[in-house]
Amino acid sequence: MKINGYKRSDGNVGIRNHVVVMPGVICASGVAQKIAIKTDVQYLYNPNGCAQNSKDTAITVQILSGMIANGNVYGTLIVGLGCEGISEEKYIQEIRKKTNKPIFYISIQNIGGINKTVQRGIEIVNLLKEEANKCEREVCDLSHLILGLECGGSDPTSGFSSNAVLGYVSDKIVDFGGTSVLCETPETIGAENILKKRGLTSEIGQQLYDTIINYDKMFKENGEDIRNSNPSPGNKKSGITTLEEKSLGCIHKSGTKPFVGVYEYGQIIDKKGLVFMDGTAYDVASVVSLIAGGAQLVAFTTGMGTPVGNAIAPVLKITGNKHTAEFLNDMIDFDTSESISGEKTIEELGEELLNKIIKICNGEEVKAEINGFSDMAINQFHSYA
Repeated sequence: MKINGYKRSDGNVGIRNHVVVMPGVICASGVAQKIAIKTDVQYLYNPNGCAQNSKDTAITVQILSGMIANGNVYGTLIVGLGCEGISEEKYIQEIRKKTNKPIFYISIQNIGGINKTVQRGIEIVNLLKEEANKCEREVCDLSHLILGLECGGSDPTSGFSSNAVLGYVSDKIVDFGGTSVLCETPETIGAENILKKRGLTSEIGQQLYDTIINYDKMFKENGEDIRNSNPSPGNKKSGITTLEEKSLGCIHKSGTKPFVGVYEYGQIIDKKGLVFMDGTAYDVASVVSLIAGGAQLVAFTTGMGTPVGNAIAPVLKITGNKHTAEFLNDMIDFDTSESISGEKTIEELGEELLNKIIKICNGEEVKAEINGFSDMAINQFHSYA
């Protein structure tokens, strides 16, 4: 199966052709945002960049460099302040490990204030836009697609409708040689023995099992029980009773294929097939980690509805709740509730969703893009941190 994407010089393929402006530190956010607004390009918010310990800094750089390296990005301007902890050299060094695409860096303190920096930034971004506009979509194999699997605002319909349909699509993506990524480690707790058996090898299965168990232990070692906060109040109100119940519904997104790899939070994904990423239950930070890992598209199931979007990749909203699909129509892209009413099968809806994904890969916008949403968060509380 084919898509029309943007072939990058580093070998990646994008389904969007973004020029991005990102502050190197939160102190430079206002200036970076001025440049992005004046040039009408994507603004990638950076909530960090300074005053972090070494482990948190490493996670921040891992995530931001991965998002810049994502195939959906043509080139990036980083706007620094000049005295922050994550230096120009550190950003460039980490980005160059992942991609050779155009990267520029300017500093407010070195250039001479807000106005001069904005003017210089506009000049650089306009040059990037001029070059990006020369890129044209080309026929690419679907095997280049990395599909992130996400859920949030779940209700009971998520587990047996939208997640089941997405699981069918995940299997199809793998069959076509592409990559599908299950994330959200906390929402696999209670299903670890099931997932362990789905490792391509016993070593992968054990690694996946250990990753889930360690996440549970991490909370307990910090004096918390994750089951006190997950399911969320909204999950419980909608009818989900326990974390284990939620997890059993969550893993339906991964379909039936064997897991061929386990990745850390935001780590670049370099395998084809179904893989697991050690991610957070915090929706925005989980979406961010998938995109930092290379996902050009995130399929996000939701029972109660959520408007979450991202600056780098489309976030496709899928619901199995007919009321949500109708009442929150301006944030939902695909409705699987006909699998509940019996009007259509999981397989029929799966084929329709796959066709929707192909259209998005070819340029069709999702609701989050139309609404201009670009949410950003980086998880710092993590098992390997």
